[in-house]
Amino acid sequence: METLGYYNGKYGELADMTVPMNDRACYFGDGVYDATYAHNHIIYCLDEHVDRFFNSAALLRFSLPYTKDELKTLLGEMVAKVDSNDQFVYWQVSRGTAPRNHAFPDTGVNTWIRLHPVPTPNTYKRLRLITVEDTRFLHCNIKTLNLLPNVMAAQQTAEAGCDEAVFHRGELVTECAHSNVSILRNGILKTHPTDHYILPGIARANLVAMSKKLCIGVDETPFALDELFTADEVIVSSSGFFCMGVDEIDGRPVGGKAPDLLRRLQDTLTADFTAKTGK
Repeated sequence: METLGYYNGKYGELADMTVPMNDRACYFGDGVYDATYAHNHIIYCLDEHVDRFFNSAALLRFSLPYTKDELKTLLGEMVAKVDSNDQFVYWQVSRGTAPRNHAFPDTGVNTWIRLHPVPTPNTYKRLRLITVEDTRFLHCNIKTLNLLPNVMAAQQTAEAGCDEAVFHRGELVTECAHSNVSILRNGILKTHPTDHYILPGIARANLVAMSKKLCIGVDETPFALDELFTADEVIVSSSGFFCMGVDEIDGRPVGGKAPDLLRRLQDTLTADFTAKTGK
């Protein structure tokens, strides 16, 4: 199969799949999701992504009808059915199907899964960014379906001819619209702590772990916009972009002062991906 979808036990090509209009994801974005990549039909960091998914679901008081192992088995079986070796693996759960009412319905949850071919991203590509005032709600740690602020920031980014937007609250840098952002300064990796202002990115956690493995100091404290612009390197990390350097923010050149250190991190993270998903 070229693509594969799943909705509450029904399978099919994505173009053939439908969902009920009364699914609460349609009215309220009342759900949570997670996503990662598969290479050689092996899902990268599956345990970590499923753990985060279950944590997000618990924070929104979802009762999931399967265990973590059952979900991982289902995702693995689906990935094996898609022809492409390189896939984007996305899954979500919504709070059931019911007439529109803000209060929780007395129904079971709906589970969505979608797989489609996507080439493994090039970690070594340099990016261009913009900054956007962070006006999102204060539960950024939940990977919720409520992504309208991210959508609006993504549109601003596209119109600016850039690759990603860096959110900030006043002078405080938080994360990006689709990823986490960190900086290298004087041989130290600095990244926002995993509080309610940011999503606890799996790639961010890997970046921190690999930095420690390489004896690079790690400082998990908030940093300001001026530190972003004067950093030795600015790093964007996500499931698709493990450790990507940045050349420009708001039209101003940034980074490029610690290319060897950045390359060491990129090589180590790329090797980890290869080791866990096969050559």
